Amino acid sequence: MARDRRRGMGLGLMLLAYKLHNIGMNTIPPVTLALLIGQCLLFLGIIDPPWSRYDVCLSGEHILYYKDYWRLVLSAIEHSDDMHLYHNMISLVLKGRTLERLFGSVKFAILTVVFTLATSLTYVGLVWGATEVLENYSYMKQCAIGFSGVLFALKVLTTHLEGGSYRYIHGMAVPAKYAVWIELVIIHVLVPRASFVGHLAGILVGLAYIWGPLKALVEMINAAITGPYSYDRSQRSFGQSYTYMHGTVGPEQNHDRGRQNYGWNFAYDQSEAGASSPYEGGTRSTANISAEELRQRRLQRFQ
Repeated sequence: MARDRRRGMGLGLMLLAYKLHNIGMNTIPPVTLALLIGQCLLFLGIIDPPWSRYDVCLSGEHILYYKDYWRLVLSAIEHSDDMHLYHNMISLVLKGRTLERLFGSVKFAILTVVFTLATSLTYVGLVWGATEVLENYSYMKQCAIGFSGVLFALKVLTTHLEGGSYRYIHGMAVPAKYAVWIELVIIHVLVPRASFVGHLAGILVGLAYIWGPLKALVEMINAAITGPYSYDRSQRSFGQSYTYMHGTVGPEQNHDRGRQNYGWNFAYDQSEAGASSPYEGGTRSTANISAEELRQRRLQRFQ
């Protein structure tokens, strides 16, 4: 079957190159970098597989009736156009820089594989359920591609690990526990072609990791590879991480970092910041802070 590979530098690819130049390729950890480069090369056709991107799109019909199980993985690494690739890869880089440094490269790789399979399987389960309940077979025929379902799962995890009370979406402070759900609706409204079911599947997978069995599965695989006594860095607390929110985060200024915060997400808890918070330009003597707060400040310098 004829392949559909877009070659050349479209607007999305130019924006991606510009953003990566600003971020710095040397700041991207290895597994995140490999995922980024691999998906870009696949989109450009430099990696030239024997399928078109839409030959491997994910649908309930192809998985349940045609047993085309490769789509569970291949659909996630294909993208419909360069803007789709741009948004997903920037989101991957910023989430990956946080999580891969926190978990380590091996565990982050395991987490990504598990989230990819789990998100695809959850997608299939959701469209099958919709077909049965609504008696409408069109749900089984809906076909989705892209990494955004996995990114929604990673977003749930980063939001959980960051803590804090609020997130900023379109310049509005919203409760952190609702932020990912609000973003789900906003993206569906602003980008109707985006897969609502795919994004919802990612959120459910992220919750299944935090509150359900997926964390135990990831830990078991990680222990089998690295040994049962490997240090789990995710047990430490951490402050700000930087996660892209598909352009829905307002341009608040992060004065502590001295640069604009457009397209980045940070936790903000008014009760924790206080009058001498760095977000308000104040200072605080290290003699007046607790040992735990001093430890967290030191950890933030390496994130």
